[in-house]
Amino acid sequence: MTIDTLIANTIRADVRAIGGYHVADASGFIKLDSMENPYELPEPLRGELAERLANAVLNRYPVPTYATLKEKLCATQGIPAGYDLSLGNGSDELISIVAVATARQGERAVVLAPVPAFVMYARSAQFAGMDFIGVPLKADFTLDLPAMLAAIKEHQPKLVFIAYPNNPTGNLYDADDINAIIEALGDTGIAVVDEAYEPFARTSFMERLPQHRNLVVMRTLSKLGLAGIRLGYMSAHPQLLAQFEKVRPPYNVNILTQVAAEFALDHIDVLNEQAAAINAERTNMVAALGQLKGVEVFPSAANFLLLRVLDADKVVAAMVAEKVLIKNLSKMHPLLANCIRVTVSTPQENAVFLNILTASV
Repeated sequence: MTIDTLIANTIRADVRAIGGYHVADASGFIKLDSMENPYELPEPLRGELAERLANAVLNRYPVPTYATLKEKLCATQGIPAGYDLSLGNGSDELISIVAVATARQGERAVVLAPVPAFVMYARSAQFAGMDFIGVPLKADFTLDLPAMLAAIKEHQPKLVFIAYPNNPTGNLYDADDINAIIEALGDTGIAVVDEAYEPFARTSFMERLPQHRNLVVMRTLSKLGLAGIRLGYMSAHPQLLAQFEKVRPPYNVNILTQVAAEFALDHIDVLNEQAAAINAERTNMVAALGQLKGVEVFPSAANFLLLRVLDADKVVAAMVAEKVLIKNLSKMHPLLANCIRVTVSTPQENAVFLNILTASV
């Protein structure tokens, strides 16, 4: 028996046909491709965190309810009174959980999302055995509401994912349009509003949870400055959330993540100040980019900017030559022709990016 035969006989054909989720090696590079917060915790807080981590009880499983962590999240993140949370190893795991929970054994179930969008919506649908339907955005990256409503009527999706702001475009969709989608789903589908970039957008559907029993609001601490600990959370009507909890693996959030997250939430003001500094740099970058010929900057409420240039491949090659990583989106979707995405970083790293871009456009 050869390994090729073994794989052909055991691994699903659709899994064999796709590539893995590629993450570029960032060693020695200025990393502007993954929408991370460039700022570390201040030195005194790092010392306090080290002490807490040193006292973590590593020989025991985490407390399965994660009650203390949930309490701190509810107190700092605007979770409505009476609503609980489900925690995940990043929001990626939560996306997978809701897909698995809504998939149908032996019958078709659809996940729908406007596209271009976060790639894990389609991948999680596929891995759960669901069909993914993408509804193209308008040319200006706003929602095509009539097309979305028509797709909901035709396909009767179990899930609709809406990133707010959207990745990779960075824009906030019209809240009334999102509300119309939630209402159109009624009692046959669930709307998941993914607010990964809420720390920068400062607007949310979280407070609307009591108005919609078919609404899930999902977030992550990754963009706020804690990408390394991998913690996502979501909230929904308590009875709906209880169904997702059945799918969540036990102890899926490790004790070091729990301790680090609780510590960070005790100092949420520091992280919020960092987010404000990033937003200020975003404004500065938009102004500087607006002076460059051959560069189109799209509105962003996130910690990244989407740009259209004359030759994306040329720009990306110039960045790599100078040890800067950005994201080339040209092949992701036809609407993103010659588009690149860059994380808003520190003033120093942003200046490096702008200098290379200026020389390459």
